[in-house]
Amino acid sequence: MEKRIVECVPNFSEGRDMNVIKQITDVIEGVEGIKLLDVDPGKATNRTVVTFVGEIDAVVEAAFRCVLKAADVIDMRKHHGEHPRMGATDVLPLIPVSGITMEETAEYARQLAKRIALEGGIPTYCYEYAAIHPERKKLAACREGEYEGLKPRFGNPDKMPDFGGEVWTKRAAQTGCTAVGARDFLIAVNFNLNTTSTRRANAIAFDVRERGRVKREGDSPAGKIMKDEHGEDIFIPGTLKSTAAIGWFIEEYGIAQVSMNITNISVTPLHVAFEEVVAKAAARGVRVTGTEIVGLVPKSTLIDAGKYFLRKQQRSVGISEKEIMKIAIKSMGLDDLKPFDAKDKVIEYMMEDDSEDKLVDMSVSDFAYETASESAAPGGGSISAYMGALGAALGAMVANLSSHKAGWDARWEEFSNYAERGQSLLNELLFLVDEDTRSFNKVMDAFGLPKNTEEEKSARSKAIQEATFYATQIPFRVMKASLAVFDIVEQMAKEGNPNSVSDAGVGALAARSAVLGAWLNVRINAAGIKNRDLVEPILLESAAMAKLAQEREEVILEIVNSKI
Repeated sequence: MEKRIVECVPNFSEGRDMNVIKQITDVIEGVEGIKLLDVDPGKATNRTVVTFVGEIDAVVEAAFRCVLKAADVIDMRKHHGEHPRMGATDVLPLIPVSGITMEETAEYARQLAKRIALEGGIPTYCYEYAAIHPERKKLAACREGEYEGLKPRFGNPDKMPDFGGEVWTKRAAQTGCTAVGARDFLIAVNFNLNTTSTRRANAIAFDVRERGRVKREGDSPAGKIMKDEHGEDIFIPGTLKSTAAIGWFIEEYGIAQVSMNITNISVTPLHVAFEEVVAKAAARGVRVTGTEIVGLVPKSTLIDAGKYFLRKQQRSVGISEKEIMKIAIKSMGLDDLKPFDAKDKVIEYMMEDDSEDKLVDMSVSDFAYETASESAAPGGGSISAYMGALGAALGAMVANLSSHKAGWDARWEEFSNYAERGQSLLNELLFLVDEDTRSFNKVMDAFGLPKNTEEEKSARSKAIQEATFYATQIPFRVMKASLAVFDIVEQMAKEGNPNSVSDAGVGALAARSAVLGAWLNVRINAAGIKNRDLVEPILLESAAMAKLAQEREEVILEIVNSKI
């Protein structure tokens, strides 16, 4: 199941006292499941930008706690700095990374803003996608007048904070206001050029950035800047929406770069920006030699890029995530200036728990020996999921071989789609290999709960039932995913590379075993659930899936045998 990962980038009105800053970051790191990515203090601005990520519930909790801590250790009545600000925690944006929509993130932000005001006594505005009032979508509208201009806004229906703005209190005077929002992920990226000319780099930047360049009389670089009726400069828009860019020379590398911020990667993905900069640079006789990502990116950014370049080559995108990443790195030259390690640049990879020993990370022999040991898990459930994964892998393999078969070039996309589906099922089933063992451990943990009092007995019984039901759902999911494997291997047996028809047959055998094996686990786990209304629908559907798996295996083996 995909995790709902969100990034949070609070800005605190303290950039000089590291003891204060550490008190705030310690609170953030104290929340389980949170990964603190960056702490960036600025003395002149007297402001610190902190970046942390995690699953949405953990992020919201960490955000709430750090706002309260900042209110305790920062007094806005004494604050001075060069950056605009209105609160101890000035802005608090939530940024969806994966597994969660912007609409969902915005609702979490609004609820967080309300909680900060009600439980923390800190007035809050909602901005960007979380804005309750359209005119407050822009942060500048919320922060108008900064801290010094806050007091007159309280009690004014048109100006006061969205939550906690009725009365100017002593608490508000100390903490100021916090703007809580939901915004798009911002990518900072530099495109390396084979030139030392800042002027050429700027020209390319002006070609592509959304704002573009100033319009001059006669469209001449030396022409007079043209003005509109209000006396403002007229601009010729660039080609990339949601981007800002400039050109500069980097002494460290001895080259010029186009430095760009992509403020909405759903509007302008990284690979689209790369291709456009390449095109505009080429038009000016300049070549893009590589790309430098500043900070972190969501995994989807590089996966989408890798698939884009694979499709451009008319190659199957149904390959492993690792190989797709490699294509993205090489296609955009992410390793041009220095080695590029996705584990240090991709948010989801940085959040992975390296302390967990996963079955799927073992060697084949170690997995087999672990299964053969005297421990009860891994057992038939994990093995069933693994057999399903092998069936999906074989289906994807035949699809990829068919996509690349000489003389079948016109059909590459048809087989690529099957391979991509196979990879998706493979990933799901590999996850279920370990999840089946985790679900078994949850049941054992529930049985180990204390049962000395009636209250403890009731809580223990409830935990056992919940854990057992979850342990029933996992093999049920294995059955569904493994049954879907038949759609791929049957098509590959019919239409795929004839030299690999036997592989499609073995895939069908593996999928059948996976379905029937998982069915056994569904039934034995369901037997321990007292609420029969809860499990009877699962038992009925799983029995139907088991029967269908045997029927589909027979059909596919007939096809395979007829071709061998």
